[in-house]
Amino acid sequence: MMMLSRVANTLYWMVRYVERADNLARLIDVNEQLLLDWERLDSERLRDFWMPIVWSAGDDALYNELYGNGHSADVIRFLTDDRRNPNSIVSCIVQARENARMVRDQLSYELWEELNSLYLFVNSSEAEKMLRDDPPRYYGLIRRAVFTFQGIASSTIDRSMGWDFMDLGRHLERADKTTRFLDISTFLPVSSTTSMHWNAIIRSCGAIGAYRSLHAGNVEPRKVMELLVFSRTFPRSVRYCLSRVEHCLHSISGTLAGDFSDNAERITGQIMGRLNYGVVDEFLAAGLHEALDDLQKQFNMIGEAVFESYVLMPHVIDTSWPATQGAATMRAWKYQQEQEQQ
Repeated sequence: MMMLSRVANTLYWMVRYVERADNLARLIDVNEQLLLDWERLDSERLRDFWMPIVWSAGDDALYNELYGNGHSADVIRFLTDDRRNPNSIVSCIVQARENARMVRDQLSYELWEELNSLYLFVNSSEAEKMLRDDPPRYYGLIRRAVFTFQGIASSTIDRSMGWDFMDLGRHLERADKTTRFLDISTFLPVSSTTSMHWNAIIRSCGAIGAYRSLHAGNVEPRKVMELLVFSRTFPRSVRYCLSRVEHCLHSISGTLAGDFSDNAERITGQIMGRLNYGVVDEFLAAGLHEALDDLQKQFNMIGEAVFESYVLMPHVIDTSWPATQGAATMRAWKYQQEQEQQ
């Protein structure tokens, strides 16, 4: 029996927000550590170093509205604890906890307790002081809390449809963020795109150990792409994450592998075909940014298709309505749901 659409959507977004907070904490922490080697950078150049993260996330319009031509500290604040930014770390944790509150009966006590503890921490004076005085400890605490959340979820959540929606949200968000990490390099001046930046990207994905097990010497862009886009086994590669998305979608719908029953499965299958049989040269043929941007658009299409199939459920819409009115109704529902997630 199909899970109630509201519950499925809430579980899906709960995990997406937790994953989003974790990825951003990783990225900021690694880049702050990297900047320890660049003590002579002035405020303007520091801002130029941080702004590609905002650009890659597509939040530059909001940042400019709130801060204008701000300093590097403003960028970090915008990404970390500015509640006006719905994609800041603190905003994501707040939204994840609110989603969890609405479906507490679907979660284990331990999972709710861990997420609620993280929520209480980011809203505390202790967090404010830690972020000001010891940022690496602040970001490290968030990352460890997310690891704990994921471990508890894996150990205590029944492998039913609820788990499939949670796993779907986690891996779709993770695939998207991996492409955005890689995309940061395309916003940097060519003279600034050094092995140090690629090292920061691969460390942000927790992939330095996997990379070194495969390659000796300095971090090279092509090899990073092979690992973070095409690896079958690394858990943050785009290919691995999409394979999990595909598995979850088929588990939810009951459709056999190799077939599809909705647009989400169809689009995911198309991407998997290109990743399974593609190579780096083909992927980069049109340019790195263009290739990554295309993937991000398709991930958004998968998310929209999941929403249409399992939240809107268009098969229950009155088919006697004109097609244009039905489409408008669906767009309105989408807008409403997206605003609720903000």
